[in-house]
Amino acid sequence: MNIKESARKRRHARLRKKVFGTAERPRLSVCRSLNNIHVQLIDDTKGRTIVAASTVDKDIKTEKGHKGNSASAKKIGGMLASKALKAGIKSVVFDRGGYRYHGCVKALADAAREGGLEF
Repeated sequence: MNIKESARKRRHARLRKKVFGTAERPRLSVCRSLNNIHVQLIDDTKGRTIVAASTVDKDIKTEKGHKGNSASAKKIGGMLASKALKAGIKSVVFDRGGYRYHGCVKALADAAREGGLEF
């Protein structure tokens, strides 16, 4: 593991001490790589994923172009928000995963807010 990744893991561990998801207000967890973006709503009391969206889902995967950018993050944020509203979830706790809040992570959060999620 390189220095950047170990620093991100330390930041994420520090963040996870404070951020905890419940059934009423699940944790919106972001995982980002160079090529893909994954988000999920997690109920930490049961340890279950309620709703998930990713750039490797069938409807996004068929589109052309790079999937690890802000444009894809906006699509994923909107898709997650619509799935969450269908599942009856309106309010979430945001877990940025130790990543800086800019670029893809910010685009995803803004799109989820525009889609109807509150955090």
